[in-house]
Amino acid sequence: MMKYKNYTGHVEYDDEAKIFHGEVLGIKDVVTFQGTTVDEIEQAFKGSVDDYLAFCKKRGEEPDRPFSGKFNLRIPPDLHAKLTIAAQLHGESLNNYIAKMLQKFVA
Repeated sequence: MMKYKNYTGHVEYDDEAKIFHGEVLGIKDVVTFQGTTVDEIEQAFKGSVDDYLAFCKKRGEEPDRPFSGKFNLRIPPDLHAKLTIAAQLHGESLNNYIAKMLQKFVA
């Protein structure tokens, strides 16, 4: 994974074409890049992000911002109730309780 201006790039290697190709993750728009060396792919990633931001600015549009920290989750009502009760028993908001549980899961 690569990071630049709060954007994340994912890179794969195509052994037939002998190139690295990547895309920016976490946004709705499609932003891709490619290169034949590590230096080239890093520069191409940064260039693609910069080009994307400039393109959005020129069009007067807000660029997609990755990971606002908000997402909707649909769960069964009984699970919602169990989580709410567990959060209350731990003296936490439902949001903080679930965030801590998720952090432990992905750590």
